[in-house]
Amino acid sequence: MARTYKIQVLPGDGIGIETVAEAVKVLKVAEEETRGLNLTFHEFSCGGKHFLETGEEWSAEAKAFSQNEADAILLGAVGWEREPGEPIRRSDGQIAGADVVLGTRSELDLYANVRPVKLYSGVPTPLADLVPSDVDFVIVRENTEGLYVPIRGTLKRGRDAESGVDVRVITRRGAGRVSRFAFKLAKKRKHGAPTDGQKRVTCVDKSNVLDGCRLFRKVFREVANDFPRIDTDFAYVDAWTMWCLRRPSYYDVVVTSNMFGDIISDLGAAIQGGMGVAAGANIGDGHAMFEPIHGSAPRHAGKQRANPIAAILAGKMLLEWLGDKHKDRRCHRAAEKIEFAVKAVLSAGLTRTYDLCVGPFAKVEPSTTGMVGSAITELIRAQ
Repeated sequence: MARTYKIQVLPGDGIGIETVAEAVKVLKVAEEETRGLNLTFHEFSCGGKHFLETGEEWSAEAKAFSQNEADAILLGAVGWEREPGEPIRRSDGQIAGADVVLGTRSELDLYANVRPVKLYSGVPTPLADLVPSDVDFVIVRENTEGLYVPIRGTLKRGRDAESGVDVRVITRRGAGRVSRFAFKLAKKRKHGAPTDGQKRVTCVDKSNVLDGCRLFRKVFREVANDFPRIDTDFAYVDAWTMWCLRRPSYYDVVVTSNMFGDIISDLGAAIQGGMGVAAGANIGDGHAMFEPIHGSAPRHAGKQRANPIAAILAGKMLLEWLGDKHKDRRCHRAAEKIEFAVKAVLSAGLTRTYDLCVGPFAKVEPSTTGMVGSAITELIRAQ
């Protein structure tokens, strides 16, 4: 009997609610059009607005479901505002909803943040003369330590904070397992770097200055010895940002620490056409959570302007992960149907949200969030 996969849906705040709705719509159609694939969707409220209304970022039931029942998690975006520019915060100063993201990464040990950077036909890029075949690499970011460990504080004399301290933690275990994840990913990818077809893993750090980075690079080298057929490459993070703009086709898989990965992933999103088409995954050995990497954008919420492509591609990644984990070809077939439809809609250029109505598409009438999702579902049915 075919397995039924339980998908936990956490729309979150703002445009996350709208974009995740389209992702779920697409996943349901992909399920219908893939014989033997069974998905159930379990939606829970969470985020800043939920915190404002209930005093909690998500319910105990939602948290327990993520830990004990969900086969995979689809997350929108968290963060809400009392008024423009004033985000809702917890008593510790953190943005309300942060526990849904950072807490889940820690509690489920989702140690690899995976960010594909892929340019699709019909998506304008700010880099001149690039074509889709020039950009196809993946950034793998360590996801549980670095500058985001909760070791921080402020020094106060009186009422005002006089100094702030954030502790950066790099461990041998953290560096080793994320490096190994990156090499395994490079080994699995069908093609290497666009420029030469070489399977390559680039270690991005600041080891000329920072002890944590020196440890990260040392462990990376040790792991690389187990993958002699995969090329190893090294770059300081500041230099990498320049080289990535000058020759993105050189890169295949990039691995780095938490904070650096957070920053360079947004650079990758810009190269591939913006946050509206940038999806990501948080992956551990037993659990995984998938999300568009954009924020909740409260000022755009409720206007049906947000681009759902990133959330839809996050759903595609979710299916691919389930397919790999359970050796289920049905999941992979459904993922292929989604990507085929996304590519076709983007390439045709007629149905797109305002953020993609630029350059050669500047005269295209912007579509709504729902219109983009519907165009993709129609093409899935037509396959």
